[in-house]
Parts: sequence; structure tokens; C-alpha cells
Amino acid sequence: MSDHHPERREESEESDVVQVVWDQAFTGYDFGRWHPMAPVRLDLTARLCEQLGLFERPGVRVVGAEPADDELLATVHDRAYVEAVKAASADPRQAQAVFGLGTEDDPAFPGMHEAAARIVGGSVDLGRALVAGRAQHGVNFCGGMHHAKPGCASGFCVYNDAAAAIVAMLRDGAERIVYVDLDCHHGDGTEAVFWDDPRVLTVSVHESGTTLFPGTGFADELGGPRALGGAVNLALPARTGDAGWLRAVHAVVPQLVRSFAPDVLVTQHGCDTHALDPLGHLQVSVDAQRVAAASMHALAHEAAAGRWLALGGGGYEVVDVVPRTWAHLVAEASQQPLDPSTPLPAAWREHVRATFGRDAPSAMTDGEPATFAGWESGYDPDDAVDRAILATRRAAFPLHGLDPDFD
Repeated sequence: MSDHHPERREESEESDVVQVVWDQAFTGYDFGRWHPMAPVRLDLTARLCEQLGLFERPGVRVVGAEPADDELLATVHDRAYVEAVKAASADPRQAQAVFGLGTEDDPAFPGMHEAAARIVGGSVDLGRALVAGRAQHGVNFCGGMHHAKPGCASGFCVYNDAAAAIVAMLRDGAERIVYVDLDCHHGDGTEAVFWDDPRVLTVSVHESGTTLFPGTGFADELGGPRALGGAVNLALPARTGDAGWLRAVHAVVPQLVRSFAPDVLVTQHGCDTHALDPLGHLQVSVDAQRVAAASMHALAHEAAAGRWLALGGGGYEVVDVVPRTWAHLVAEASQQPLDPSTPLPAAWREHVRATFGRDAPSAMTDGEPATFAGWESGYDPDDAVDRAILATRRAAFPLHGLDPDFD
């Protein structure tokens, strides 16, 4: 693949349907050869998008990004932490575990500060474009670094681009924002930033912390005293599959988003929920992830005047899962979703074979129907997924004026 050089045209009065962040520079976020967060997953995603023609569709603009400066990073992160990242970036031997740096999850590497700050810059640029009306949707599949907290790195995440984008949009005039996290892991870092901020609702649907990092995100974690109900968590049992996962998402997310009536919907699409992911224990298909992305897109139009910022996140099966899921996300945001039966381009499959010595999937589907029964079908007390859903609805819905049994 030739390096993609994002278009840098002058802004026109006509807004883009979707701006997609991509530049080969994003593969600089590289913790090393044996780390699960392999930058090749981004390269393969971009290659697939290009070879499917997604980047060339009318209304799609591919944009690069510069690293966020210290002032922008300081809207979310402690300055002492930013300085620690910069020091470890210049000399990895200076990494300090007190800041979560130099650990097995977040080893320091040369250029780490710039690489992580570039991800922030990309998501912030998209958020500002949405608020200003220069784009309707934004996709940064390089982003979604939801574990990074104000004062430390965590879970492969150095800086929290989602939180920085939300802060930037609030500063640019948005008054209410919903953040929905569909990663296998609890979106704890983004939640922490807005724990006591009534302007932001964070909703995380994830594998239970009893079986997966970071061990948090239960139904009774509801936000701070000024924003009670501003954090909503749905912790699913390990081995939940398509029907249960989609039922859970649709039993909680649309109701809360509609009730909160945000100016912008931000969604995180970590695809480590997939059955093949080596780190998580959910059993979701690419087909269900595609259905969820379509649902978030529709919800943005219904509840947020179409303003939708979609981010990547986790996902460690870098050939079979990540590229297909995020290519579906880009296609969905372009308002021309791909048919699941779409064959993967021969050149892309050959690149995978040459690079990894293995075959790639042949189509954009796992062959699953990705169907589910809505919550209105009734509650089954013997079903662990239903018990988790009801626990979240009972904890959070009354705080938003919703009936946990009927809404």
C-alpha cells in the first residue's frame, strides 16, 4: 500500500458526511513486537478501507492530525503526568511506574508522547468539526483509548482521546454529550474524567470485572454527587454471545440516550468483544458488531441531530476481526453500509498471506444472523444476561426518569 496522504483542501461551506482520521504516522503508537496492541491492526484496517473504496466515497474526507499540544492534553491529564510521559518518551529508562509507565501493559517506547498525542489530536479535530458543522460524522479507528486516566496510563492507553474530544466539544458550545462504550473492557478512564460532570453521560456495556480487567464497571457505579446517574454500567457474564450482547446494548443504550438528549453522541467500538479475541471472554461476531454500529448511527440521527463521533478501541485479533469490524464502521458512517457478503479484496488477502503466512477471511461476515429479542419480549430471571440488564436498569433508569420495567 502506498502511504495515504490525507487531503488538505481548504474548508468549503458544504460539510462532509464523514471525516475519517488516518495517516501512516498513527502506526507509531507501538509498544513493541510482542505487545497485543499491534499497530499493524491499524494498517490492515486502512488498507482494507482503501481497497474497498471506502476512502474515495462521495462525502468522505480522510484527514491527518498533528499531536495535541500540552495545553490541550492538560484539559484532561495532570501536567505532571504529561511531563512524565514526555520524559519516558525521550528516554524509556525514565519511565515511572507511579504514572503507569514502564509496566507490562504500558511499556515506554521512544516517541510515545508524540504518538499518543497524535491520537488525541485526531479525535479532538473530529469533535470540533462536528460542533462547527464541518462534518456530520467523524471516525477515528486509531482512537478510543478509554483506560487512560488524568494521572496515569492504563490498559495500553497513554492519553485519553475520547475524554479530550468531549471536553473540546463542551468548550466549543456543546451542552450535553453521551459517551457509549462497547469495548469488552469497562471504559473506566473516560468515566473517571466525567464522574461528577452532569453535562456528560457515560454508558459502558462490557464483560464483567469479575472476569476481566480492569475489575470495575458494576451496576452500582453511578457517578458523583453532582452527577448521580451520569455513569451507567452493564457488566455482562463471560461467554455472552451475539443475541445476549445485542439484547443488552438495546435494552439500555437507546433509552438513556433519548432521555439525555445530547448534542453529540460519542461511541467507542472496541472489537475485543469478538469470540476470537485473545484477551476477552465474550463471544460476539463481526456481524453483531456491525449491527451495533448501525444502531449507534441511527441513534445519533434520532437523538443528537446526526452528530456522531465513532472511535476504535481494543481489538487484538488483528487479521480476522479488527479490519473487518472497523471497515464496517467507516462504511456505516459514510451512510452506505457494506453488505455482509461483500468479498474481501484479493489484494488485501494476498497482503495478509504474504505478511502473516496465513489465510484471511473471504468475506465481510462471520455468517451469523446477529438477531436478538428486544427487552419488551420479557425478562427471564434464569438468564444471567437478563439479570445483568435488569440490575443496570433498576440502578440507573430511575435517575433519568425512566421506568426500569417498562421503558
